[in-house]
Amino acid sequence: MTAQIAIIGAGPSGCYLAQALLKTQPDLQVDLIDQLPVPYGLVRYGVAPDHQGTKGVIRQFSRLFERQGARFFGNVAVNERISLEDLRAAYDVVVLAAGLSGDRRLGIPGENLEGVYGAGRLVWAINDHPDASSLPDLGPHPVIMGNGNVAIDLLRLLAKTPAELVGSDVGQEIGDWLANSGIETLNIIGRSSADRAKFDSVMVKELGKLSGVSIQVIGAVTTSDDPEAAKKLAALSEIHGHGNGPRQITFRFGLTPVSLEGSEHVTATNFRNTEGEDEHIDCSSFITAIGFQDQGHLDRASLLAEAEDAESGKLASGLFATGWFRRGPRGTIPENRADAQALAKCILSELSAVPGKSGASVLDALPDVVTFADWKHMDMRETEAAPAGRCRTKIKDRAEMLALCKSNKELS
Repeated sequence: MTAQIAIIGAGPSGCYLAQALLKTQPDLQVDLIDQLPVPYGLVRYGVAPDHQGTKGVIRQFSRLFERQGARFFGNVAVNERISLEDLRAAYDVVVLAAGLSGDRRLGIPGENLEGVYGAGRLVWAINDHPDASSLPDLGPHPVIMGNGNVAIDLLRLLAKTPAELVGSDVGQEIGDWLANSGIETLNIIGRSSADRAKFDSVMVKELGKLSGVSIQVIGAVTTSDDPEAAKKLAALSEIHGHGNGPRQITFRFGLTPVSLEGSEHVTATNFRNTEGEDEHIDCSSFITAIGFQDQGHLDRASLLAEAEDAESGKLASGLFATGWFRRGPRGTIPENRADAQALAKCILSELSAVPGKSGASVLDALPDVVTFADWKHMDMRETEAAPAGRCRTKIKDRAEMLALCKSNKELS
């Protein structure tokens, strides 16, 4: 009898887990269920559109469905279109790999002013996510709060010239928005010292290739005994003084935001430095890139609080969690792979097929469920529609996605 496993979330965590499970036990039935009509989650909608090399992992994930027998069921929001309890009743094992989608808040006065945006909102919009808000006017002097890779991604994209977006999947609307942003200065602020910044040194070095900028690094220590910290400091030193372009990028460290100023729209940020002194920076918008929190249909906090063994990923009998859902919004895509491989061993060590489990047939009554074949039809349309200088034109309207899927089903 074949054991049946449902993975909720078809992003990198879910795909890596499916890979690990099927590599060890190829006769499993593994179904990946996602609230979006398309697979690959963070890779499609979180990785920067000019980092197509990173997005290339999609080719590896596609083999899951094309060669290893995994199945994709998209446009299925758990606890909205079908309950978690119903899925647990239908499958031998259910794994939560849904990620985290909400921007973390700073919790300071003025955070609700117009012109204050979470990085996640902007990343979704730049990546043509179907649930994204409209693109805002950032004005000439945005401030980015955060010193992780998401902050660096946003900084780089906002600083690029149109020519530097060639080869990306930036859409026409996004390309026009970036080209006509009118940005003159970009301040990127870290609360910690430079040696404790969360970004990867290679991400910082990439800024040294930008043509239309001038870069200054203020308040960074110069040496560290820690090898990883030393790499970051060396990368910052390398880009300090780079360029003489019109767009001024300034890195600042050791500044904690205490309030945002403005009557209706943000006009300035007040910080406190490591010596306890106040610093004031004028801005036309303020972008928080300080992490993510749960905004999904699953009660992550309660599930983790009541977990049988949260550290291993076991929440309850037949219920597991992996990736950001388990450990919070930290770690890169390769780290998700290691996490998934460890969980696969845990699942397989106690897996047994229970007679009478209905598996994916529990989804049969739901309308507009998207299959992998439907996704391949959308994928073909997107790549065929790519204009010169782009690798695809994403379909970003959910209704259009579902209409294409319906036409694909009628033709097949």
